[in-house]
Amino acid sequence: MKLTHCPCGRTNPKGQALSLDACCGPHHANQNAPDAERLMRSRYSAFVLGDVPYLLATWHSSRRPAELTLETGGKWLGLEIKQHRVTGADTAEVEFVARFRVGGKAVRQHERSRFVREDGRWFYVDGDVL
Repeated sequence: MKLTHCPCGRTNPKGQALSLDACCGPHHANQNAPDAERLMRSRYSAFVLGDVPYLLATWHSSRRPAELTLETGGKWLGLEIKQHRVTGADTAEVEFVARFRVGGKAVRQHERSRFVREDGRWFYVDGDVL
């Protein structure tokens, strides 16, 4: 799937949508995300693109599932970052709302996710559905 804009919805200072190559694409190609919010955005984009290997690689080993099967037939509609909060030297939380439609039904995933940085790399740990 070739996209014009990055699925995460990030924009430049002029409010123009960033391309996947200028936004989440480098993280999918193994460049470390600079903070938990950028990792969260890149994981959302990976869900949109169906990039299961990236999702598993960025999931902390203490909570990573053995396998991940994405729901088929869904359409991702957007991501809204509500808050990015640094909680420690190597920990952070990101509150977000991800919207998608599956089987004609609209779904709104509102979550506060926890992240940890190890050896300079951020990982998704877990989250609370809000």
